[in-house]
Amino acid sequence: MSGERFLVSGVLGCIGAWVAASLVRDGATVVGYDLGEDRHRLELIAAPDEIAEITFVRGDVTDLAQLERTLAEHEITHVIHLAALQVPFVKANPPLGAAVNVVGTVNVFEAAHRHGLQTPIAYASTAAVYDASGDRHPRTLYGVFKVANEGTAEIYWADAEVTSVAIRPFTVFGPGRDQGLTSGPTLAMEAAANGEPYRIAFGGRTELHYAPDVARGFIAAARSSRRGAYAYDFPGTPVSIAEVVETIEAAVPEARGTITFDDVPLPFPDELPGERLDAQTTPLEEAVRDTIEHFRAAVRTA
Repeated sequence: MSGERFLVSGVLGCIGAWVAASLVRDGATVVGYDLGEDRHRLELIAAPDEIAEITFVRGDVTDLAQLERTLAEHEITHVIHLAALQVPFVKANPPLGAAVNVVGTVNVFEAAHRHGLQTPIAYASTAAVYDASGDRHPRTLYGVFKVANEGTAEIYWADAEVTSVAIRPFTVFGPGRDQGLTSGPTLAMEAAANGEPYRIAFGGRTELHYAPDVARGFIAAARSSRRGAYAYDFPGTPVSIAEVVETIEAAVPEARGTITFDDVPLPFPDELPGERLDAQTTPLEEAVRDTIEHFRAAVRTA
């Protein structure tokens, strides 16, 4: 795998950090492309020598020329596109959300096309493309923008044979998941690890996906031999937020009664209705224990 050269946009986000760390451990060359400079998520999950292996480019996906230069200068062979503004940030600034989430994705596809990329672009879609009934009728601008991106991918395949794989996670959790509409379960696990109370801002049912599993799914998609424009829901098991709280309490018995939630369901389906990506997943109980232990270890070494 030493000949692989990955561009990871949004490398400083939760999934981006896990993707980059996993690739470095695989021996691949990683170019992290992100407009931000805060590496705290990477520092939470990767050793300093692993982070030192990543080449960082302070890049903006709304700048097509910069994307083109980066792909060429670093002789990129694979692209994993994760850069995006999440639901609350899109809601707060819709024009910026459209520029980053829609125009930025068009730019990634166009730059890859001009670069002659031969491998699939693996990019993040979302469960927010569905409404609560499971129909493809998004209830947020974020979801609308992601639907547009899946359409962009289909046209780039039809017009230019740019191949791609979209992955739609639901509630991603694990170390590094510290912002966004569905970050509550992770923040609750961190609070339990630190002996603090926490109230998750939603209830109902959802599907949880462990961040390292999702990262491996994106990497496998980018390495695959698929030809076409594909979109998959990420595999997971539907659970209630009450069950999530019980799982946290089982891992941290002393947290019993300190983790609560608002019994207000998310505007998404209880269970993802689309075709699932073929990906390995970690059992929920094990993933929750690992997440809590990771946060405890981070406190011990701070």
